[in-house]
Formats: sequence, structure tokens, C-alpha cells
Amino acid sequence: MKTESSATDRRAIAVSTPVDAQPGTPADTPAEPPADRLAGAPQASGFGTLLAALGVVAFSLTFPATAWGLEGFGPWSLVAVRSVLAALIAGGCLLALRVPLPARRHWTGLAVVAAGVVVGFPLLTTLALRTSTTAHAAVVVGLLPLTTASLSALRMGTRPSRTFWAAALAGAAAVVAFTVQQSGGALTTADLYLFGALLVCAAGYTEGGRLARVMPGWQVIGWALVFCLPLTVPGAALALTHEPAHLTAHSVAGLLWVAAGSQFLGLVVWYRGMAIIGIPKASQLQLAQPLLTLVWSVLLLGEHLTPAAPLTAAAVLVCIAVTQRARG
Repeated sequence: MKTESSATDRRAIAVSTPVDAQPGTPADTPAEPPADRLAGAPQASGFGTLLAALGVVAFSLTFPATAWGLEGFGPWSLVAVRSVLAALIAGGCLLALRVPLPARRHWTGLAVVAAGVVVGFPLLTTLALRTSTTAHAAVVVGLLPLTTASLSALRMGTRPSRTFWAAALAGAAAVVAFTVQQSGGALTTADLYLFGALLVCAAGYTEGGRLARVMPGWQVIGWALVFCLPLTVPGAALALTHEPAHLTAHSVAGLLWVAAGSQFLGLVVWYRGMAIIGIPKASQLQLAQPLLTLVWSVLLLGEHLTPAAPLTAAAVLVCIAVTQRARG
């Protein structure tokens, strides 16, 4: 991970003893081989890129699956129920493997992940999708890589190169222009929800990527989901009381995907990939996510794409290639 701040201060990461075995060890000291050292090995870097890419594919289905879920659930009940189901999956894995509670010093970071990824982003985007198309909502994803890289620079002191930033900005501009054009260039009341979702999700990704360097990525999202249960269980019961569910094949399939695929499995591979190749580089893989979402929207929701799609896809792929090769 050449662009991470730890790459500029190797003394801070040259620790071979597990972090939880040393009470005085800083919270961001890796418990396993440093991510930048892993990223230095081509095979490890390629594996990390593959994991992050699988996360992007899982996330690209989130908006279409949410649209399906909204056919039978209200927005509040859909978000609460998906979080409860994902927490049950994660909690079962944690119990089966007898994973101990995370160190207290990591609880604040897990709270940020929970607020941004478990609650904030799903709720805000679901509320937006009541009146917005999936194409318009994809604007959020188009801006997310740049926002995540920016927050990472502030939070972790990373200093990506000018080439990296230029490619990231170009890719974000291409995606935003395409998705806005797809939605007719009209701004809706859902935009406030979408921009709010952008900020909280970027914060959750940044903190989750940092924590994934000191504990397995699946445990990061797993504990974040479990810690939310005291809120999501009563929230689901209350929401279902006011928003009765009307179960259909689409609504059930959409709920199951956003719970198991988007909320847990996708984040497992995503956080692990970020830990290996670095937050800035991993975040740029998401430049392809809006285009994938639009493809799923055509296949699953019957939406139509314009001829601009192939040109935008080519431009985005070029930007991704540049950001993956850029050095800090």
C-alpha cells in the first residue's frame, strides 16, 4: 500500500506482536503483516484488488435490490430488517468461531462504521430511492471514491500523488456527468439524502479500512452489525408496525441480498481488500460501481441506457488503471 501514511513511517508499523497482546500499543498498529508490505508483493496486491473488486460487484446490486425491497417494505422497515438479518449472520459467525470482543480502544471506530455503513448509508439511500431512480442515486457512488480518498488523507495522513488525484478527479467527473445525464440532469429532493449518504459512507469506509489493518475485515463489519442490534431490533419491530410488509418474490429477494450480500459479505471482502491495497486505491475501484449498477438496472428493473455508456465505461477503466499504478 504505497499511498498509505504508514508507508512513510515504517517505524510505526514494524510490530510483529499481536496488537491486543500489548495494552499500550496504539490502536492503529497492525496485528498482522503491515498492509503496505503486503501491497509490495504483486500476488498479495492482486489478491487485495480482487477482493475489493468483488465488494464493488456486491455493492453494485444494492440499489436495484433496494428498489425490489421497497416493493414490499417501507423504507424504515427495510433498513431495520436488513440490519437485523445481517447482524444475525455476522453474530452466528462470531459465535461459531468464538471470536473475543474487540479491544475497547476500537469501539469508537466500530461506532463510526456502524453509524456510516450499517445505519446511515442504507437509510439515507433507501429514503432517496423512494423518489429517485437508481441511475440518479448512482451519483452518490460516483463521488464516493474521491470522498473516501479525501477523508482517508485527513484521517490517516495519506498523501497520494498528483497523478492519483488527477485520475481520481477525472474518473469522478466522468461518472457524475454520465449519471446526471442518465437522470435527465434534474435535481430532486432526494439529493440531500444522497449527499448525506455519501459523507457518512465515506467516513465508515475510511474507519473500517483502518480497523481492517488490526483485525480481520469480516470482524469489523460483524461487530459493527452486532453492536447495532439494541437499536435495530426494536427499530424493526416499530417500523413493521407502522409499515406492514407485503411479501413478494422481488421484495424478499431484494431484502435477502441487501442483508447478506451488501450489508455483510460484500463488506467482508471490501474491508479486507482495502487493508491490503490501501484505502485510496481500493476506493477508486468503486468508479466502476455506477456503471455496474446501471447494467443491473437494465437487467433487473427494465431501465434503459444511452449510447454514452460504453464511452463512459472506457474512460472509467482508464482512470482506474492510472489510480492503481500511481504512487504516493
